[in-house]
Amino acid sequence: MNFAMNALQLLALLFVLILGIIVFAVVLLFILDKTQTGDAIRRNYPVIGRFRHLFTTLGEFFRQYFFAMDREEMPFNRAQRDWVKHAAAGKDNTVAFGSTRSLTLPGTPIFVPATFPPLDDQFAATEPLQIGPTAAIPFMAKSIFNVSGMSFGAISKPAVEAFSRGAAKSGVWLNTGEGGLSPFHNLGACDLVFQIGTAKYGVRDKDGTLSDDKLRDLSANPNVRMFELKLAQGAKPGKGGILPGSKVTDVIAEIRGIPAGQDSISPNRHVEVDDFGALLDLIGHIRDVTGKPVGFKTVVGSSEAWASFFELINNRGPDSAPDFITVDGGEGGTGAAPMPLMDLVGLPIRDALPRMVDMRDRHGLKDRIRIIASGKLVNPGDVAWAICMGADFVTSARGFMFSLGCIQALKCNKNTCPTGITTHDARLQAGLVVEDKYKKVAHYAKSVIKEVETIAHSVGVAEPRLMRRRHVRIVQGDGSSEPYNKIRPSIQLSDADNA
Repeated sequence: MNFAMNALQLLALLFVLILGIIVFAVVLLFILDKTQTGDAIRRNYPVIGRFRHLFTTLGEFFRQYFFAMDREEMPFNRAQRDWVKHAAAGKDNTVAFGSTRSLTLPGTPIFVPATFPPLDDQFAATEPLQIGPTAAIPFMAKSIFNVSGMSFGAISKPAVEAFSRGAAKSGVWLNTGEGGLSPFHNLGACDLVFQIGTAKYGVRDKDGTLSDDKLRDLSANPNVRMFELKLAQGAKPGKGGILPGSKVTDVIAEIRGIPAGQDSISPNRHVEVDDFGALLDLIGHIRDVTGKPVGFKTVVGSSEAWASFFELINNRGPDSAPDFITVDGGEGGTGAAPMPLMDLVGLPIRDALPRMVDMRDRHGLKDRIRIIASGKLVNPGDVAWAICMGADFVTSARGFMFSLGCIQALKCNKNTCPTGITTHDARLQAGLVVEDKYKKVAHYAKSVIKEVETIAHSVGVAEPRLMRRRHVRIVQGDGSSEPYNKIRPSIQLSDADNA
């Protein structure tokens, strides 16, 4: 009996103590909130006002998991992410009971099935396509779908290794991003596209200028198949790369040739390129030094701005042309960027891609310059649409990030990525097991290619690059649809082909 009474007294004392601590904490917070001057809500509503910040912070997570419908989220909805997840796992991606996609929203693409499609035994796989016919060592690219630029620094060591090994297993190329060539890019011995950013990371002298000796060293690497000059990227056209100092480790600093622990901020453009003539000169110089195909990546603002570029190529001759042009959409990407640039600057890929294709074709350079589409193209329908518009290849960054397990936590620039993809925190990186993830990268790439080939077969052609604008219709404001070749006829094709 005494034992029970003592226990009750002890519990009562503990309850009073906890209650006292809570009351003291509330009073302290009330005083702090009432006397601070930085937040009007907390000053007017002490203690309670703190919940606003908490709910605002947690809101995006609650919407993602509990409230948003499958097709509602931005920048990528649950249906898109789930498709990548199932494809990466090598699982069946068939669905039942009809599509959840609205087919009446203006701008929605709808592919046109052939009345009498080819038989299954007439179905052909995607053919390899040569890039850089005038280079000493052209590149015969095997895949229409490849890994876009993500630099070591922006993404982690295990992520780079998983991409490298997965790309090799699936036969796709991997773009290094502007952060230079790390040892982890070579682990899978995949085809690599070395991206030269405005800061020339990995190929710069001590003063930041382009080093021909380092270019030659890189070109001696048999895995490096092409070089890409980054003029601009969708996330931040007109502004250089941004890597916070917290992510500039000793290893990254050595590869880039910069101080460790300091913000790595690239110039907003290549200092030696201030007009189209200088751009062609630099492309030609890099191609002469390396012997490999050279192109550039940019964001389109208007057709008029680029018309003189193609005229200059024709004046100089086709040998002066870039071997490829990567068109990035202004929808934004994986890089950290100011919101005005992310949201407001640069044409989206749906407008930019056909513009660049038409300019190339109008100047008779279709067989000389390959077009690579990049920008929020993660599912087979996105890739097939880009091919119909005239792209020769498609690259994706965020699609492949989803294949690694990205949950769209929107923490890419914080060094706190919970899946280990965009962080250099060893504890968080431990969650990304390369032996498992590289297989998912390969599964995803193969699934996209296979289903793009399925769409091509359905519209009546045997190979994806035979798809044309007439094979896709665009939903209009009244709910009807128009064939895209009527909305924007192809420059390359005859009137009969556009009919």
